[in-house]
Amino acid sequence: MASRERIAIDAMGGDHAPGEIVAGAIRAQEELGVEVLLVGDPHAIESSLKQHPSSRLPEIVPAEDVVGMDEEPLVSLKRKPKASINVAMDLVKQKRADGVVSAGHSGAAMAAALLRLGRLRGIDRPAIGAVFPTLIEGKPVIVLDVGANVDCRPKYLEQFGLMGSIYSEYVLGIHEPKVGLLNIGEEESKGNDLAIRAHQLLQENPRIAFIGNAEGRDVLSGRFDVIVCDGFVGNVLLKFAEAVGEVVLQILREELPQGLHGQIGTAILKPNLKRIKQRIDHAEHGGGLLLGVAGICIISHGSSQAPSIFNAIRLAKEAIDNRVLERIQGKDLKDSPESAATNQSSEQ
Repeated sequence: MASRERIAIDAMGGDHAPGEIVAGAIRAQEELGVEVLLVGDPHAIESSLKQHPSSRLPEIVPAEDVVGMDEEPLVSLKRKPKASINVAMDLVKQKRADGVVSAGHSGAAMAAALLRLGRLRGIDRPAIGAVFPTLIEGKPVIVLDVGANVDCRPKYLEQFGLMGSIYSEYVLGIHEPKVGLLNIGEEESKGNDLAIRAHQLLQENPRIAFIGNAEGRDVLSGRFDVIVCDGFVGNVLLKFAEAVGEVVLQILREELPQGLHGQIGTAILKPNLKRIKQRIDHAEHGGGLLLGVAGICIISHGSSQAPSIFNAIRLAKEAIDNRVLERIQGKDLKDSPESAATNQSSEQ
């Protein structure tokens, strides 16, 4: 019998910690079959566990401190070696966990992953990949970087394209994912120096199915499977998309008819409304995978509640099951004879 995936959860990270974090973790343990390690203040975690009776309680790993959302990441991580995010990353480093999920300080999570786990061979900078819905149902697009690297070099964007392609193919199930570079125009000559030089590198890499520049209106079109950009632009795009999703859901709530006719209409439309929410609500995606570090790390939204945490754990499980790290490193994978050419590490 295969062993369960063991996932460390920063139970103290996020606006609604530890209550919502614990609730999402318990649901994931029951429905996904994973083993959850709740990292943080034992007393606070135990208090939250009492609100969610379960036949299989998660393991608690004590941590003495937490990095606040307003703290400087590197300084706090060094000053608080026993902070929950540090302890969670150490569990992966010590092989006691297969991955980490955190809704706390995203900068601290990324810094802790780099300091504790290190980068994968051939990767200069890790990137946060976020999955967006598109106009084509069942065909998502992964955008990276959405916040890890404000300033990028052309080589970083090339590596983002490779990592995004691997994730898209093996986790999202897209055959030969098409990669685009976010730019202000489709022409090769458009954009700043970074965009022009990155375009050339992406075009010349035989392991990336690069099909050209993607304008803002193309991101959700379904034409592209992977969109690469620097973390400044990507984070703005991510936050804007989240806001649009919330606006659409609010408009639907406001525009549905009121009274008896509204109740009947809403009941009829309930399956459709549920599918709409699943496609556009950022909570349904759980967060972003930090690609490029030597461990599975999911960075969730600071406002994450139980459903987001559940989905973040699901993302971690999928990345573990599909051996994303090994594929980025280009290790020999017996179940994929074609991977020798496709999944080499990006060292050029």
